[in-house]
Amino acid sequence: MAFKSFERRYLELGVLTILGSLTTSLANAEATAPASPASAEACVALASNADRLACYDRLFKAPTIIQPPTPVVEPVLAASPVMVERENEQTQLESLKDKVVQKVSDLHILGAAPKFDPTVSLLDRRWELSEESKLGVWNIRAYQPVYLLPVFWTSNKNEFPNSPNPQNTVEDKQDLTSAEAKFQISLKTKAWENIFGNNGDLWVGYTQSSRWQVYNSEESRPFRETNYEPEASLMFRTNYNVLGLNARLLGVTLNHQSNGRSDPLSRSWNRVIFNFGFEKDNFALMLRPWYRVEEDAKDDNNPDIKDYIGRGDLTAFYRHKQNDFSLMLRHSLKGGDRSNGAVQFDWAFPIKDKLRGHFQIFDGYGESLIDYNHRATYVGLGVSLMNLY
Repeated sequence: MAFKSFERRYLELGVLTILGSLTTSLANAEATAPASPASAEACVALASNADRLACYDRLFKAPTIIQPPTPVVEPVLAASPVMVERENEQTQLESLKDKVVQKVSDLHILGAAPKFDPTVSLLDRRWELSEESKLGVWNIRAYQPVYLLPVFWTSNKNEFPNSPNPQNTVEDKQDLTSAEAKFQISLKTKAWENIFGNNGDLWVGYTQSSRWQVYNSEESRPFRETNYEPEASLMFRTNYNVLGLNARLLGVTLNHQSNGRSDPLSRSWNRVIFNFGFEKDNFALMLRPWYRVEEDAKDDNNPDIKDYIGRGDLTAFYRHKQNDFSLMLRHSLKGGDRSNGAVQFDWAFPIKDKLRGHFQIFDGYGESLIDYNHRATYVGLGVSLMNLY
């Protein structure tokens, strides 16, 4: 009985020890737990400085609010009035350009002219007007008549070339013969095709004509006069009827002509030439009014050249079998003392196989630049080297 009483006592003591340990652990846990104080007085009552500071932090710290991320909005820049105006102007220019291109491209379908055959049309073969005649760019072909005239005779030699500009008047007589030789080369090529839609071609050309005193042995057979004439032409095809003729061509040419000599024999001028081409069957007509680009008076070698060589010309061409005939008329379009001009007739005729002869007669002013204000009649005979059409 004594042993059982001792055992019971020992168990009770163990249970009390375990309960005491649990009580101490709970007390320590409560002391270290971040309890939420009810008031500032509760924090003051804490003995530990660290606990008291933690208490104050828990009491007065504002709750942390997690803000949602603010979406980034790209700024929208309003177009300035200047930018809007420029955009409108650009749109208008592009629209205007499209309209111009369309109008120019449609020139060949305006009017009521009959359909032409490009293999027969003289102007079409000369300027490659229709789409069927296009040969591309940089193909060399004849421009003005190309010929060699071993005999070229004049009725009135110009041995004292003169000009209203005193610097361009010859004082010493030139010893010339009435007979000389003349030759002309003239080529052109297309540099740009179909500039405006399917119309408008840019051509560049070069013509050179020389008068050679080949029979003047006493003066060592000099070249009396050589004229150089580069030019650029913008040509458009058209198709309408005028007085029974088919108007097939419209163009503008920038032309320079000079003799490449020094004073007092220097002569030169620049022109803007307008081209109108008409044809019917084997007949073609070219009308070319022009505007001279004026120069400074002191540098102008030939200030009155328009009153002699003229302000435009008209050239008619006719082909009959293997014979080519052309007639050029030129006039100053003025009256009185300034009513001057010239006429030139050319005939290219067959001799044998591809050899063709060439006959030329000229009467009036300006057979060459040095003779621009000198009237004379010239007659030449030789060979034609390339067909005009």
